[in-house]
Amino acid sequence: MESTSEHLDENVERIVNGEGLEVTALDAASEQAKAVTLRKTVCYIVSAVIFNTKGEVLMVQEVKRECYGHWYLPAGRMEAGESIIEALQREVREEAGVDCRPITLLLVQERGPRWIRFAFLAEVTGGNLKTTAEADFESLQAQWWDREAPLPLRSQDILALIDAGIKYRQRPWFPISLPTNLPCHVVCQRLLFTFTSAGTSPGDNDEERLWLLLGNHAGDGETETRPHLPIVVTAKTHTFAWAGLKLLQECLPSSCLMLTANIRGVLGVQHSGRVPGEMDGICFNTLATLEHLEEGANLIGPPPLESESYRWHEVTNQSLRTKILQRIKDMSLLPVHSL
Repeated sequence: MESTSEHLDENVERIVNGEGLEVTALDAASEQAKAVTLRKTVCYIVSAVIFNTKGEVLMVQEVKRECYGHWYLPAGRMEAGESIIEALQREVREEAGVDCRPITLLLVQERGPRWIRFAFLAEVTGGNLKTTAEADFESLQAQWWDREAPLPLRSQDILALIDAGIKYRQRPWFPISLPTNLPCHVVCQRLLFTFTSAGTSPGDNDEERLWLLLGNHAGDGETETRPHLPIVVTAKTHTFAWAGLKLLQECLPSSCLMLTANIRGVLGVQHSGRVPGEMDGICFNTLATLEHLEEGANLIGPPPLESESYRWHEVTNQSLRTKILQRIKDMSLLPVHSL
């Protein structure tokens, strides 16, 4: 029979590998745990960065009155019942006239759950660029842009997305990341909260030790608690970093001022959207680090927890420990930018 430790290691490895796990319960749930509804309480945007063989980027000319004639990446709001990838492909087809295949997520931008944008690197798989003769209420036309010829842009914000696409094509700095089809009713984060320390004694610095913060809550329909990576709800008026800080304040109220917590990036995105109003949420599997503000403080182990609902777990599986530490060292993570 599989031990609890083996089961935990398997689940953590799945998250580190960019896979997903079902969201069965929320840690530190509050009034924020009410199911979100797309285009009512949350807004998800998709945008596509697509290059041709010449390195030119696909652009569409806007038809909206407030930005008529200006140019932008193919982009738009997700619709009820869509997956994130389906929304991307629909927007590109409607605005640019071509079919596309997503290669990877490039960047997540957010202002809390009320506005989240998913920028993809993608490639054309068929169709023809929309011409002015085919102009409609979606766009006027589509063209390739060499990024040198003058072009009136709707907004400069897409330049960072294009730069991310160029950088990823030249040297991918994180593994290919595409959304996993798993349902969720809220916008939340499954936190891989890490703490590293030196060896078992102050003079034993040969090998870094790695600790994970775990929740001890029972899942829905379960009577027995099983240690798990904590899942926290992102409040509608706060950015992603708030959820991690709130969790630490619950676990370590006396030590918070001596610690610094950093959201490093996303390991994977989970979304389904098949049942509007019930599956409009998203779970971001997020890697975060916890460190002492004073260099050299508490080298032996993590700070003591002050809540029985959580515990520290030392990762002794050598392969898993190495994999997590390498992701942290290389910053091999899907970036999240809070706007």
